[in-house]
Amino acid sequence: MQHLGTKLLETERLILRPFALEDADAMYRNWASDPAVTKYLIWPTHPSPEATAEVLTDWTEAYAKKDFYTWAIVPKILGEPIGSISVVSSHEKAQKAEIGYCIGKNWWHQGITSEAMGRVMDYLFGEVGFNRLEARHDPRNPYSGAVMKRCGMEYEALLRQSSWNNQGICDACLYALLAEDWKAQR
Repeated sequence: MQHLGTKLLETERLILRPFALEDADAMYRNWASDPAVTKYLIWPTHPSPEATAEVLTDWTEAYAKKDFYTWAIVPKILGEPIGSISVVSSHEKAQKAEIGYCIGKNWWHQGITSEAMGRVMDYLFGEVGFNRLEARHDPRNPYSGAVMKRCGMEYEALLRQSSWNNQGICDACLYALLAEDWKAQR
């Protein structure tokens, strides 16, 4: 594995790029202030644009580390972020990473998250060299699992009462894909 950091990535409809401090207003407005978006997440709904700016300050400083991966999801036709996708945890020796994502509800059910996830997975497998990518979701949020399936991940387990989100202690559906299976799908 060779960590390369949060590089600019592109798809047909999207630019995936590092966040900038100037994204605070769009992030707050488009998703971070919406309780419907944060319902099954582990971070609280942002109470103000200033809270969003604090998060972005931390992220922009973390971009100096080559093992930090957090992208703004920016539709080309809009030109501003509507969500984020990140490596939320990793294990160097096991060469595995967990991916997390969220997107504003105005863009739900349009294939945007799947498009972003697929491109990030291609980068993490093909360029960085991870061997295993994982994602998990609260079973009460099946649309998140649908993104994982569309991106070729396989359901592995229901981890009972193994997680916590803004709804409290919860189960987690675990999905994963190995590099060898990713290559075979290509």
